[in-house]
Amino acid sequence: MIIGVLRVGMVMHGIDSLKGKRSIVKGVKGRLQSRFNVSVAEIEDHDRKNHAVLGIAVVATDGVFLDQQLDAILAFMRNDGRFYLGQIERETFGA
Repeated sequence: MIIGVLRVGMVMHGIDSLKGKRSIVKGVKGRLQSRFNVSVAEIEDHDRKNHAVLGIAVVATDGVFLDQQLDAILAFMRNDGRFYLGQIERETFGA
């Protein structure tokens, strides 16, 4: 079993309330969960209206598949025009 973890910063422009931010974050989380079957949580910047940090975890049995999934997740997020990606951290655990 191999576990891949992404820590992805999101920067949103034109958002003037936490409600607006939550709407975007909730939508992104839902789409990632349904499209890639991953675990997703907002892990930082809860009270900042223009920033969010998502933690994303993927479990796989194949390292190549895991890398492809992590790459696809980042590409999917980059193509969302409501925000751009800030700092990205990527870690892999397991054999």
